[in-house]
Amino acid sequence: MTNICDNNLINPNWAKHGYIQVYTGNGKGKTTASLGLAMRALGRCWKVLIVMFTKGGDDYGELKSFRNLSDEINNNLTIVQAGLDRIVYTDNKNDLDKEEVQKGWQLAKKAILNDEYNLIILDEANIAIDLGLIELEEVLDVLKHKPEDMEIVLTGRNARPEIIEIAHLVSEITPVKHYWDTGIAAREGIEY
Repeated sequence: MTNICDNNLINPNWAKHGYIQVYTGNGKGKTTASLGLAMRALGRCWKVLIVMFTKGGDDYGELKSFRNLSDEINNNLTIVQAGLDRIVYTDNKNDLDKEEVQKGWQLAKKAILNDEYNLIILDEANIAIDLGLIELEEVLDVLKHKPEDMEIVLTGRNARPEIIEIAHLVSEITPVKHYWDTGIAAREGIEY
């Protein structure tokens, strides 16, 4: 069987410019959108890094799916969880949360500065910044000096105006109606 990433029909010079994308807002689907983009990029043989800030544990359907991708696709994918196995809020964050998030941020920062990937997804980075687990000024500096052809996506609620200002694409996902409002709990396979 031929490796799809060795196919000469694929153009490795994919427009030679990468952008900064932000998926924010209080609606459902920010992480889902970014992971769909990751799948698209992997299908084009891009090297992809996903850093999941404030998300630890193993109970995410997307992680189970990514583990079952073909070896040739998985060779281009790195996923790092940079969080404890719980949801972090302003009133429950602690030093261990910051330590985990910082490990993920240092890895992401190094990957960006060393131009190691074509696409880097900083999942829930906006939340980590908003909670003070990552310094806004440091993120801005790294984004402003990213390699020209690298695509970077930041997801999460509460994107700071400074992040929105330097981004090239910003999508705000706004809730119109959600079944959670009627008391339905998060569903396996849909929300996680």
